[in-house]
Amino acid sequence: MNFSDILRTAFFALRGNWMRSALTSLGVIIGIAAVIVMVSIGQGTQAEIDKMVSGLGSQRLDIMSFGGMGPGGARMAQGSRWTLNDGDVEAIRNEVPEVQYVAGSLRGGTQVVFAENNASTQWQGVEPDWFAINDWKIAQGQGFDASDYGGNAKPVIIGETVRKTLFGDESGIGQTIRLGRVPFTVVGVLGEKGQGGFGQDQDDIVVVPLEAARRRLSNSQGMPPGAVQGIAVGVDDARNLASAQSEIEGLLRQRHKIDPGADDDFAVRNISQIVATRTATTNLMSKLLGAVAGICLIIGGIGIMNIMLVSVTERIKEIGLRMAVGAGPRDVRRQFLAEAMLISLIGGVIGIAIGVVGALLVSKFGDLPVQLNAKVVLLAATFSICTGLFFGYYPARKASLLDPIEALRAQ
Repeated sequence: MNFSDILRTAFFALRGNWMRSALTSLGVIIGIAAVIVMVSIGQGTQAEIDKMVSGLGSQRLDIMSFGGMGPGGARMAQGSRWTLNDGDVEAIRNEVPEVQYVAGSLRGGTQVVFAENNASTQWQGVEPDWFAINDWKIAQGQGFDASDYGGNAKPVIIGETVRKTLFGDESGIGQTIRLGRVPFTVVGVLGEKGQGGFGQDQDDIVVVPLEAARRRLSNSQGMPPGAVQGIAVGVDDARNLASAQSEIEGLLRQRHKIDPGADDDFAVRNISQIVATRTATTNLMSKLLGAVAGICLIIGGIGIMNIMLVSVTERIKEIGLRMAVGAGPRDVRRQFLAEAMLISLIGGVIGIAIGVVGALLVSKFGDLPVQLNAKVVLLAATFSICTGLFFGYYPARKASLLDPIEALRAQ
């Protein structure tokens, strides 16, 4: 028998009892659909992590002032005291060799106004290295000149969201806008970044030189001269993050005269540690979801094997007759194996359709990120074929080993 004869015979055999065949393939359908949905969710989540890494920077450290002891002995919140300053920035720049970029910053919220248009946004007072650390490019206009960081000038670079709100289709370069009550001149527009890893609009921002922010925008009472809220550090190599963090912590403790065993008055956030934790959690969940999908496939495969064993028992006389007219054990084995694989393949096709639709529904109505691609579908189809081949082999082999004379005598 050639391949087309085997396939045609297998198809007619399954069609003769189509309800049982449909119920047998149900486990494969559920398993394949689960594989597609679970793998798509896992890939979508990993893509979100990659997006967060690109948005935050994989070679950076963030240092924030951390409050000391407030009234009643309660520890004050992060950023509630001015414990960092320009001297700390310069010390990190000069004394930590792994540091490539370092920039102090201030930040706050404000109302930005141009003509009749206005919006509530966040401002950042920055130093030159801030743009490199955060991978910000200037899409229109220009960046700040060296003289702009002196404090007398009032230039501003705006994010794409702010530009659209204030100027519509215009660039806004050269226009004067008000941050609160203070006029600033737009000199540039940041390149668009979109949504960040934590769901925030990264383009809803205005950037001014650090000294201009101190003099014009910061309303904090009692801020010491040269104080900064945070320090962003860019390390030359991601492998040096841990050593750079340790050196910076030791340097700041020394500069701030913190006694051994006493709490730090600053906090260092290592972006790579956050990303690694989230990646590990995602991988664990992906393995769990994959295990669930795998169990569904195993259950479906066992169902195929059981039904094929029943089919062999029911068709013993037919098998004996085929062998009597010239079919060999190999032909019988191939026929029953083809039936098992056909059941699995049909279930796989239906499962793929259900899985693709399910993944699209999760993407549209669920909160989970989904990334569906051809590789996932190919993986599901491969699983479907392998399931039929693996679980169909034993019943097919059992049928091929029957004695023709004993088979013909079967009732």
